[in-house]
Amino acid sequence: MTVKLNRICIYPKDVQRITGKSEKSGRRLLKKIREQLGKEDHQFITTEEFAEYTGIATQLIQRYLTD
Repeated sequence: MTVKLNRICIYPKDVQRITGKSEKSGRRLLKKIREQLGKEDHQFITTEEFAEYTGIATQLIQRYLTD
């Protein structure tokens, strides 16, 4: 039995797919989330953190993530 693992990190291209905005807007949004959470530039944003910030359900976000 094989278990498919879903990605938990959000990248600017994912934000672009989810919101329909540009990739640059995705980078800005992730930077804003990182600043609010007190994370450093090299740290990742998880799907849960993105969902909490944007108000979008985690299940919906997972649909847009591609490997």
